[in-house]
Formats: sequence, C-alpha cells, structure tokens
Amino acid sequence: MAASGNQEVTLLGVRLSPFVIRVGIALNIKEVQYEFLEEILSAKSELLLKSNPVYKKVPVLIHDGKPICESMIIVQYIDDVWTRSGTTLMPTDPYQKAMHRFWTVYLDDKFEPSLYNLTMSQTEAAKAEAEEQTMAVLQLLEEAFVKMSNKGKPFFGGDTIGYLDIAIGSYLGWMRATEEIIGLKLLDDARIPLLCAWAENFCNNEAVRNVSPEIMKIVEYAKFLRSKYTPPPAK
Repeated sequence: MAASGNQEVTLLGVRLSPFVIRVGIALNIKEVQYEFLEEILSAKSELLLKSNPVYKKVPVLIHDGKPICESMIIVQYIDDVWTRSGTTLMPTDPYQKAMHRFWTVYLDDKFEPSLYNLTMSQTEAAKAEAEEQTMAVLQLLEEAFVKMSNKGKPFFGGDTIGYLDIAIGSYLGWMRATEEIIGLKLLDDARIPLLCAWAENFCNNEAVRNVSPEIMKIVEYAKFLRSKYTPPPAK
C-alpha cells in the first residue's frame, strides 16, 4: 500500500510492542496507508539492521525510502508530514507542546521499567516494590490529566487523541496483561477514576482498536518472558 503522493510507507515492527503500537495508532489517525512488515527479534531482518544500524530495534518507519527510528520521534514525524487529515497530534501552544513532551519522556523513563519489573516480579517483595512504583506514576498521570485535558475533555489532547495519549495508551494492553498475570488491578476506578475513563475512551477509538493486540496474546508472551527472566542480583 502507498501513502498519498505515491510515496511508499512501510512500518517494521512487532505487533505486541507498545512502541510499534504507537506508530500504528498515529498512522491510523492520519489515515495513512502503509505496509506492515513483522520482525522476528531473534532473527532481525537485513532491512531492519540497515534501517536502524544504531539501536537495531523496532519500530522503524520507512517513508519514501528514508528510515525514521524511535517511536515518539516517528509519531512527531507523522504529525508533521501528513497534515491533510486536519487532525494534529501535538498541541500548537508551545507550553502545552512542552508538557506533552515532558510527560512522554517521564513515562518511558519511569513507567515502562516499573511496569516491566511488576510483570516479571517473582517474589512478593519485588511485586510490592514494583506495584508501588507503577501506581505512583499512574497517580501523577491522573493529576496531569486534570491540568491538561482542557476542562473535562476526554483526552490529554482535548477532544481527540494526541501525542501524549498515544504514548500512554500504547501501554494499556500490557497493563491489562500484567493485571491478569500478577492478580492485581492497576486501572482502579477508586484510585484513578479520570485515567480509567480516559482509558475506556482511548481503547474504544477505531484508530486504536485496529492495532491493539488481543490481551491473551500479550499474556502468553509475557509468561514466556517470565519463564526466561533472571532477577538482578540484590544490591
């Protein structure tokens, strides 16, 4: 498939990866047609290694023969290039734009490792520590939503899904899978009601549903990862 202007668009990725999901959502929102090439991370393709020689990771978006790497850099690129849809992912206000970028960096720096540690936790002590760290981030995001959603609108981006919504929402499948595996509730109406309502709105969006993997497929893969996981040595 090709994008407007006959420029080829290809996404290299793994369907269960939250970082690849981000790119798929952005492309769907912008109504960009693209070819998806599934990578096998244990046997990375020559195209992936050539397109991302620095990190050798997915996702990689190839647009008109030019590779772009790193999920949120790709999302920004998509927003900048495909403007005809009339939908913007990044706020135009400089302060709001800065806040979206700040929380996205914070999310990947703090939430991703804490969620991973929670999913992989093998002892009650490790589980409790990772749960505390994970819930602390979600509580901060609840507070950020109050300030950023523009007087009760459904998304961080206002009336429509935006840059920060994509960043956070890409983790929802893995959050649900972690709940299933660990036996606890992360998206708890009693603790973070606004974020729970946001998550429901996000998941019900057609652009999101089309690229969201089945939760049980994530559970199956997460259990495989847990079986291979070796906890770091105690400090």
